[in-house]
Amino acid sequence: MLTIHHKRYKFEPDLPHAVFVDGLYAGMLKNGRLCLDAPRGSYSIRVQFGGRIPIGKSGKSIDMSLSSTEQVEVPRDGNVTCEFRDRERLWNILFDIDLIAWIVSLFVTLPPLYKIVSDSFFAVWLIRQGRAYVDEQSAEVIAQQKGTTTSPGTNSPFRDRPVEENLRLFDHMNSGQCEPGTLVLRAKIDMAHPNMLFRDPLIYRVLNIPHVKTGSKWNAYPMYDFTHGQSDYLEGVTHSWCTLEFVEHRPLYDLFVGWMREWATECGEKAESDSKLSTLHSQLSTYQGPTQTEFNKLNLSYTLMSKRNLLALVQQGMVSGWDDPRMPTICGFRRRGYSPESIIKFIDKIGYTTYDALNEMALLESAVRDDLNSRAIRVSAVLDPVKVVITNYPEGQTEQLTAVNNPECEADGTHEVEFSRELWIERSDFQREAEKKFMRLAPGKEVRLKNAYIVMCDEEHPCDVDDEGRVTTIYCTYDPDTRSGLPGANRKIKGKTLHWVSCHNAVSAEVRLYDRLWKVENPRDEMAAIRDAQQCDAVTAMRQMINPDSLTILSHCYVEPFAADMQPLSYLQFQRLGYFNVDPDTKPGHPVFNKTVGLKG
Repeated sequence: MLTIHHKRYKFEPDLPHAVFVDGLYAGMLKNGRLCLDAPRGSYSIRVQFGGRIPIGKSGKSIDMSLSSTEQVEVPRDGNVTCEFRDRERLWNILFDIDLIAWIVSLFVTLPPLYKIVSDSFFAVWLIRQGRAYVDEQSAEVIAQQKGTTTSPGTNSPFRDRPVEENLRLFDHMNSGQCEPGTLVLRAKIDMAHPNMLFRDPLIYRVLNIPHVKTGSKWNAYPMYDFTHGQSDYLEGVTHSWCTLEFVEHRPLYDLFVGWMREWATECGEKAESDSKLSTLHSQLSTYQGPTQTEFNKLNLSYTLMSKRNLLALVQQGMVSGWDDPRMPTICGFRRRGYSPESIIKFIDKIGYTTYDALNEMALLESAVRDDLNSRAIRVSAVLDPVKVVITNYPEGQTEQLTAVNNPECEADGTHEVEFSRELWIERSDFQREAEKKFMRLAPGKEVRLKNAYIVMCDEEHPCDVDDEGRVTTIYCTYDPDTRSGLPGANRKIKGKTLHWVSCHNAVSAEVRLYDRLWKVENPRDEMAAIRDAQQCDAVTAMRQMINPDSLTILSHCYVEPFAADMQPLSYLQFQRLGYFNVDPDTKPGHPVFNKTVGLKG
């Protein structure tokens, strides 16, 4: 038996199945973490995807589920089932199924099994039962007939269509010949119900868009409220965890689950003894259906989570795509360089409640920073380069120095860096007239070059400048006895340690720096206020809030060859600059890096 332990809840389901969470799920809560506790028998880890996965739901659900292979040990007879809940075809046509496999592979080693859950068998049964009808009114008219919270709705003139006519029209909805918006299938419940969701809700609508897996096999697709409980029931899910906006939807969820239970009983009793329906009926005979429980969504400051808003950003070209590193999506976080472990650490900090809180982005960045400190490979990169010439170093000579890959993990080893007469350093690390507390390179001052030597800037001729007064070359001398690892390296100096790259073998690189996508801390509420005040659409409001400086592209950077050869999505620390990730846009000879987060908050 599986048992869920939560701060407020304790459940003892009757079936040895995994619980479903809206987003990503697989497990039971134990000691504040979700684990699977099924020493005997098998279970399935079920994952729902309905689009490009905003982190608001899936981020918390990842931690409530696939935490890591250390917390979730999948037995040999277990499996990972990824449900492609395609009732929201609008989102799913945009979804990259390969990303599903990547997400699952972060946490478990078994290959996922995919399920397409949309079908119309239950809808046909409801029509035959007189519990569903095809309506051909416009969406605006249907909305008007719903009434208000204080007044009942009005029945559709098509509410009492004959069953056979409803079946014929529903077939037409699936044919591909029906224009979207002309016909919808509605559940026949109660147009005077105090819960307006019960006032004959839409359960199927037409979307004549080719499906990523099934093409044009069917064209009428279910609404979320309808398919949610239906899918959970057929999978034997015991507890469905959803975010807070589904509290009002829970009674409707329970109603549809009850209808599904009636369907299973009727079909099972009529089925032949060795048929699949008979087997299903036997398996579900003692099953009472799932229970829905809500938890708070992961809301972040300076972030919009709504899929519709994110879709608008993509369609309007305000971001480069769903995986833009500024986007609060799993694929966006992945490309930005956030590790799954860092997201889990962040969610561990904020916990699970029923309070709709706005969490500080700085908390997420702190968790990311702490995680990357232990895993990122240290490399040298210069983002705003200026040349240094070491005048007493032999021309044409180079030497190989040793650099530690990760001081936090000895097993990561070392790599070689080349030292030469001419180097690139950061322009900000030099001042012609040093401020009092400036401890970097300046005329007559010494600094230590990381993994190399102590150098001193020439006092008589410290640098060359161009016609605009911009420094072009800095001149220094080095102390050959201070090479890292030699006794002279211990000599005390006042200057700091600088990073550098050899001009001889430096690789030109593109570096993308990211800031907040929005100028306001709570863009959700700010957008609502703008739309209310100006009576404008969402895109117009978003354009007023978006940060024009959220992306800065540096095209004339230099990195050491070791960094340039890193594979896409590798975690790196550019020494003294921050944590970076290798972008998939990287090509041979043209590495591209995304800044993940700075070294300090």
